[in-house]
Amino acid sequence: MSNHTNQRLNSESLHQLPAEVTIPRYDRTKLGQAIVHIGLGNFHRAHQALYLDDLCQTQGASPWGICGVGLLPQDRVMAEALRPQDLLYTLVERDEGVETVRIIGTQRNYLHAPSESEAVLARMADPETRIVSLTVTEGGYYLDHGNGELEQNHPNLRHDLEQLNEAPISVFGYLAEALNRRKKAGIAPFTVLSCDNLQSNGEIARRMLTSFARLRDAELGAWIEANVTFPNCMVDRITPATTDLHRQQVQALLGGVVDAWPVVAEPFRQWVVEDQFCNGRPDLAAVGVQMTSDVHPYELMKIHLLNASHQALCHYGILLGYVTADEAMQDSDIRALLGRYMDTVRPLIQEPPGVNLVEYQRALISRFANPSVKDQLARIAFYASSGIPKFMLPIARKQLQQGGSMDAFAMVIAAWIRYLGGKDDAGQPIVPTDPMKELLQSKVRFGDTDPTPFLGLRQIFGADLSQSETFIAAVRKKLESLYAKGTRATLKDFLGA
Repeated sequence: MSNHTNQRLNSESLHQLPAEVTIPRYDRTKLGQAIVHIGLGNFHRAHQALYLDDLCQTQGASPWGICGVGLLPQDRVMAEALRPQDLLYTLVERDEGVETVRIIGTQRNYLHAPSESEAVLARMADPETRIVSLTVTEGGYYLDHGNGELEQNHPNLRHDLEQLNEAPISVFGYLAEALNRRKKAGIAPFTVLSCDNLQSNGEIARRMLTSFARLRDAELGAWIEANVTFPNCMVDRITPATTDLHRQQVQALLGGVVDAWPVVAEPFRQWVVEDQFCNGRPDLAAVGVQMTSDVHPYELMKIHLLNASHQALCHYGILLGYVTADEAMQDSDIRALLGRYMDTVRPLIQEPPGVNLVEYQRALISRFANPSVKDQLARIAFYASSGIPKFMLPIARKQLQQGGSMDAFAMVIAAWIRYLGGKDDAGQPIVPTDPMKELLQSKVRFGDTDPTPFLGLRQIFGADLSQSETFIAAVRKKLESLYAKGTRATLKDFLGA
């Protein structure tokens, strides 16, 4: 340990870091804030901010620095972590036996919306802002899965529509007010770039924002529809939550300098973006971003293979008592389950240009098993209710229409129900992390093998699957086995079939 013990990472301490730590070589004082990013968390800091850092490292400081915005009251913690560090933070990329450490410098500002709403609106309305990007999770889009429309009676949206003189709460409250100010001032709009893990994320952002804006002011809604672009994009990188152990490890890597909120990620990253920007964009292609006219084949590949398999991994892993993804992947039955699941799904999806799906599947298995990432299964399970309807059920429907076997899908849904029962196979308590857990658990009773009440949740299973005898019977059979024989025997039966 050097003599920098307990010194905080900041512009001053940058040049005291060990030689193997990569630091920004560009002049951060010349970096603009043309991008406002709402929902600044670990994924954004390990992904979009890194690509922009790559760009500045090769081409020098650019207008395309980032002003981060925290939308939720609890995001104050991020402000308290990053501001004393001059918005600098450490990104550690880890694979088996390989570790790289770099300091990311592309963040120029961080605003906490609940306590600084006017500053956020002023920054978004400023002509300097040319892109507003989002990682607000699926819940932040207020999408009613039943009809695909805006959930316009949500209390946050009602507040933002009815209390225009008060600080907004929702992302749409902020976007609509900022675009309204630009429209009135004759300033060109910004591009809205959703980087959330949603199929057709740009299209959803466009539909939800224009619906919201029309409810507020028909003319504003029409102006947004005509002038703002919403590129779809596909993002991919496994980025676990930061732990105190990560903080200690990073302090050692930085020679004793303290980073309050470092990020650890796998080496793999991918970003595929539709090239539709209404107000300019950085040269993303120069740093490996795939610019395309159609992102759909890439998103479908990712959500149906990576995200859906993640759900199989986390629920079986938790039932068998594992805590992290790499631990669960050392279990040959779980690894075989994911292989079987992907083998079922792969023929049902279109191979994107330049991708070999068999190789992609192989890469996913090794990424999930990366022992250096320690992705928490509980973190992955958080996305079940929002993700399974997107990641898994569209392909289950396709398989059903073609008369194919429902077994692989039933395995995952039955494990989800069994997990919601609240105890693993060893009788240890399971505490679900899903934001909808109260509703989900109200349809499940430990030991009850009838999945009908759960499958009747139309906001998840739609009117079709909740009525499909074939689907219900397949799930019932797996659920009966999970309770009667246990998780291990159920896996063995499925894999032996």
